[in-house]
Amino acid sequence: MTLIMGVVNVTPDSFSDGGRYVDADAAVAHGLLLRAQGADILDIGGESTRPGAERVAPDVEQERVIPVVRALSDAGVVVSIDTMNASTAALAVQAGARIVNDVSGGMADPGMLAAVAPTDADVVLQHWRGHSADMYARAVYDDVVAEVTRELTGRIEAAAQAGIDPARIIVDPGIGFGKRGEQNWQTLRGLDRFVAMGQRVLIGTSRKRFLADALAEDPADASEARRDLATAVTSVLAAQAGVWAVRVHDVGATRDALVVADRWAGADRTGGQEG
Repeated sequence: MTLIMGVVNVTPDSFSDGGRYVDADAAVAHGLLLRAQGADILDIGGESTRPGAERVAPDVEQERVIPVVRALSDAGVVVSIDTMNASTAALAVQAGARIVNDVSGGMADPGMLAAVAPTDADVVLQHWRGHSADMYARAVYDDVVAEVTRELTGRIEAAAQAGIDPARIIVDPGIGFGKRGEQNWQTLRGLDRFVAMGQRVLIGTSRKRFLADALAEDPADASEARRDLATAVTSVLAAQAGVWAVRVHDVGATRDALVVADRWAGADRTGGQEG
């Protein structure tokens, strides 16, 4: 059954909800709300990866996220730390994080894979072709699915060489990262290829620009609510393709969509009785 990873951005400049939860107490409260709404995992991030975002110093990132990671872990939540910095990953795991979600696939910080290897944390290796400031300059593909698969395979091999058991590795094709509109749709149509790699697959489409482009001639007309509905649809389709988890902002909408899809398929995500 596909898991739901809820997003908690402890940043002032996230593309979607920047500034809403930059205060640690607000971030913890939001995380607990997402868990109550059905999140299986909470992904805590202290550095925006929106297009054009500036890098954040590791010490600033750590001041934002470590108290939140610790509080949510102490509350019994399965926590993922969304970071490209090895030092932040190590501190977050010490504070209770059980997953390191690196959108650079271990490429932004050469010490990342070595830092994760001796821990018992799982690691998400996302497809990546550069930092947010210029990632679209590298969005050139002859066959996006084949090339992303090949580049992810290289990251899996690098992680294994660093001492990370393949059973701990999760892959993410990186929707919106170094990919433009139709390239994202092509990547999603190829989900079966990523699932066939044999690793767990994480997908994050939530509120992204390519969804807004599909919904309206002017993406500004695609409200947050409309993007959340589109995200819930892609979450169901991704679940049907066999992904391990979907990463979303609006947990409730995606949970409801997955519950209905499960019932359609004869399963019961809620644990209730048929009737």
